[in-house]
Amino acid sequence: MVVLFMNREVQYYSSYKNAMKTMYRIFCYIPLLILLVTVACREEESELIQTPLEQALARNSSVANLLQSTAMNDGSPDNIIDGASCITVELPVMVLVNGLEITVDSPDDFQVIEDIFDEFEEDDDSLTIQFPITIVLSDFTELVVNNANEFKAFTDECDQDNAEDDDIECIDIEYPISASLFNLSNELISNITLSNDRELYQFIENLTEDIVASVNFPITVFLSDSSNVIISDLQELEQIIQNARDDCDEDDDRDFNDDDCNNCTTDQLSEILQSCPGWKVDKLERADQDLEDNYQSFSFSFFESGLLSVFNGSDSLSGEWQRSGSGNNITVSLNVPGLTDFNDNWILHEIDFDDDDQQVDLRIGDDRLRFESECFDNPDDQGSQEIDSILVDGLWRVASYLDDGDNETNDYDGYQLDFKADGNVTAASNSNTISGTWSTKSGGVELALDFNNSIPFNELNDDDWEVISVAANRIELQDVSGGGGGTDKLVLEKL
Repeated sequence: MVVLFMNREVQYYSSYKNAMKTMYRIFCYIPLLILLVTVACREEESELIQTPLEQALARNSSVANLLQSTAMNDGSPDNIIDGASCITVELPVMVLVNGLEITVDSPDDFQVIEDIFDEFEEDDDSLTIQFPITIVLSDFTELVVNNANEFKAFTDECDQDNAEDDDIECIDIEYPISASLFNLSNELISNITLSNDRELYQFIENLTEDIVASVNFPITVFLSDSSNVIISDLQELEQIIQNARDDCDEDDDRDFNDDDCNNCTTDQLSEILQSCPGWKVDKLERADQDLEDNYQSFSFSFFESGLLSVFNGSDSLSGEWQRSGSGNNITVSLNVPGLTDFNDNWILHEIDFDDDDQQVDLRIGDDRLRFESECFDNPDDQGSQEIDSILVDGLWRVASYLDDGDNETNDYDGYQLDFKADGNVTAASNSNTISGTWSTKSGGVELALDFNNSIPFNELNDDDWEVISVAANRIELQDVSGGGGGTDKLVLEKL
């Protein structure tokens, strides 16, 4: 019995010993297994976050510099306050505008200041900032400025008007965008979201030689013409920024008053100029000389066909005008032989309407041309009696006649029209006299002409010439043919 017991004990001990050896081997292999698993996981993770070298946004790379310039703080929108395009003034700020105290809480208040400046044309405008203020530099650094001398030191550091700078304003990023940071071992450090230009600028600024970034595409950018482009990689982003950087006027000048045509169109300009014949020269400045007094008797008429007629008493000149572009970049080209002071490619600065007159303001640098018209918005307000009295008072001539865009004015050279109070009208030249009838109707908003079959005045026969505008020495008429026909325009000018 004892021997049996001892054998069992020896067997038990032997089994225990073998088990312990097995456990020992297992524990010895655990660190190795952990190491293998860790390496495998890291290699798998590296493959998952692997970023193609060409998609790395590295410090001081061409695309990184372009992207940072796009995100740079634009100092031009508040030039009406600081006169400097390299800094902005943090709002709110208190200013004195022509002696009036104004609190500027938002960019919308810039227009309040401009309206005060524009109230009187010839006065000296002034703006004084109430210090201390906080200014924001192009790299978004914020500094407190305590007085005017300190402020001038910063503004003097800004480039001159429209000087080339690093700031790219012709393209904007749609936020938010996201990016990932990696070390040089291609290990993910962090994922971040960028919500505005300041965050994007500082994100690129903080890149180091040991850190690269990967922008998560696609991203959307907006161009200066309000269109948008969806971009899928860094190469495309670099190309788009390069192409767009000079596509717009960055407005890096101190002329805060050059944004009045943000919503102007060539169609709007054409409609306004054509609806009011007899535009006068309200202001003309060339090479620092005021020339408007030389052209007080001149009258300009703009036609849809591109014809530009200029009248000076009994003399007339014919030329052309063209328009192109949009917004603050509309070009108005004038070309009238003999009028060198006017002939140029002007930029539309402003279209202004008030109760008394309408103005179209053109600029070339410091040169300025402003047309003004006092057209009647509603000819019916004058009534038939007033139009009748205007027509019978003196002799008239056909200043312009466009037959569906074809200029046939020369056919009427030398003729003088005499409207009689009894409804008869004669068109007389040195060698010919043509008789006809005329009448006004519909409260004076329509004119009927009938010269029977007498050439060339039979071309003017119509029962419903629409009276577009009336002045003491000028009447513009229009006839739109029914059934999709053309438009005829007739301008009568008093001799």
